[in-house]
Amino acid sequence: MRVGFIGLGSQGAPMARRIVDAGYETTLWARRPATLAPFADTPAGRAASPADLAEASDLVCVCVVDDADVEEILTGGHGILAGLRRGGVVAVHSTVHPDTCRRLADRARTHGAALIDAPVSGGGPAAAEGRLVVMAGGEPGTVAYCRPVFETYADPVVHMGPLGTGQSAKLLNNVLFTANLATAADTLALGRDLAIDPVALARVLTHGSAASFALNRVAAAGGTLDRFAAHAGPLLRKDVRLATRVAEGAGANPDIVLPTAGAALALMNGQRPDPAESAPAGDGTVRQG
Repeated sequence: MRVGFIGLGSQGAPMARRIVDAGYETTLWARRPATLAPFADTPAGRAASPADLAEASDLVCVCVVDDADVEEILTGGHGILAGLRRGGVVAVHSTVHPDTCRRLADRARTHGAALIDAPVSGGGPAAAEGRLVVMAGGEPGTVAYCRPVFETYADPVVHMGPLGTGQSAKLLNNVLFTANLATAADTLALGRDLAIDPVALARVLTHGSAASFALNRVAAAGGTLDRFAAHAGPLLRKDVRLATRVAEGAGANPDIVLPTAGAALALMNGQRPDPAESAPAGDGTVRQG
């Protein structure tokens, strides 16, 4: 199988490297030539455009930032769908609205191609070690076709169900992570108010029954969400906003996780909301109950 990869960021680059190292004929494209430099010592090819990359690929993996980026990469004048052969497949690793994948899958079908959603979680170090989790949504046969490539950088690869369910699962993952950030940061702040050494408290909590990935991240960041505001904050806001829109569209009304995720976003903005009274609005802001 020939594989194309677009989106060589902190997570995408090690994913692409794993594909290349597994022996797949791989073609890369990037807006910024500098992101291609780490692949100079590999046999990976370089394409002049997404369309040229698609012409050289049977499977194209897309790992860009948001809905607008995914849509442009696929449907632009020199986009993937302009070059992908009939029977080709696009795997959207980006975290986007499920409806974006459904709409783009319809466009792909008019070109005789298929599209699945396959968002990932775990971060760059997990990608480099082959420990990402892939949440795939789409036709079972298409997911099975892609699975050997996904397994170069992910374990497990889980087929969640029909197209869009992978994105829904990823949004829930990110909402829960965001909510856990709020509870972790607030617990460490409460410890300081109770005159407990924050370093000692973090050491206890990360080794006890309260341990979590989010707690580890907050503890490593000094016990607050200040560092997240500059780095992960924009992406978390995007994903909580998307999750809120998906929940509202389904008529769901989560009582705990979305309000608590909204509290985390407020903390990143330097606010001190009451998690029981705040909820993220569809635009990513926090509204008070």
